[in-house]
Amino acid sequence: MNQKHTSMPVSILDLVPIREGFTAKDAFDDMVGLARHAEKLGYRRFWLSEHHNTPTLASSATSILISKVLDHTEKIEVGSGGIMLPNHTPLVVAEQFGTLATMYPGRVNLGLGRAPGTDMQTAHALRRTTQETAYAFPQDVVELQNYLKPIEHQSMVHAYPGVGTEVPIFILGSSTSSAQLAARLGLPYAFAAHFAPQQLKEALRIYRDHFQPSEYLEEPYVIVCVNAVAAETNEEARKLVTSSQMFYLNVVRGTKNLLQPPVDSMDGKWSLYEENVARNMSQYTFIGDRETVASQLEPFIEELQVDELMAVSYIYDQEKRKRSYEILKEAVDQL
Repeated sequence: MNQKHTSMPVSILDLVPIREGFTAKDAFDDMVGLARHAEKLGYRRFWLSEHHNTPTLASSATSILISKVLDHTEKIEVGSGGIMLPNHTPLVVAEQFGTLATMYPGRVNLGLGRAPGTDMQTAHALRRTTQETAYAFPQDVVELQNYLKPIEHQSMVHAYPGVGTEVPIFILGSSTSSAQLAARLGLPYAFAAHFAPQQLKEALRIYRDHFQPSEYLEEPYVIVCVNAVAAETNEEARKLVTSSQMFYLNVVRGTKNLLQPPVDSMDGKWSLYEENVARNMSQYTFIGDRETVASQLEPFIEELQVDELMAVSYIYDQEKRKRSYEILKEAVDQL
């Protein structure tokens, strides 16, 4: 592999899943333990994703969880992957992340998405309005950027704290429209290939072809989020990944089962239709021991010219989850 990817940054996305037999408090403890472990391993970022009205995930109060992770780590960058901006006013987000950046200088990231991160009824409960705020997403991003700039670049309303913090902003997405916005604003782009892989290649092409250098970024910067389940052996990894497969089956069925322990086989767990939908959704899942994962990642990274890899792992046993991230880091470092 070429030199560009020799020391490619690797990061983690955590949705704070709640395991069967455990509580939301346990999920928060898992989150902190994983973040501390990731920091020791040399991971670049630890991001948390906003979801609402989802009993299987405990990440609704995203900025509070980010603060907790920052308080229990020392140097890893921590942020949102992402904050669903239509659910919030730009001023409130600027105040929250400006506060975080003031408490933890140089360590806070702000990834922004346009989806609600929930169903439409819950989205209405969050926004308390009938206005379709997702259409205002581009303008809201610019407004948020301005709140974080030095005071001389602002109007009459200010975010305190927030002014002058210039928290790094990332555009998140799973479509070509998000790629166009990230390119036009000259911002780094993070693609959610872990659950919406269909437009990955086209979105990255559009982002790079239309990228406009900005005060924030001179050249395109691409983060791709994938699923990863690594273990000592391929056989063990294939068993561990069944927890992830049941997680995605949850999504397909609209059920609300907590994260399940692994099983020997998925036979009888899903229909052929459900299997196909779940596998298509999680197409970019890298499974196996270190050598196998490395061999799967190498052509993926080369073809897409990924600048940074981000991984999400739905593994039931937390020690095996930590070990999976160790093996993943080793696999990337050897490329």
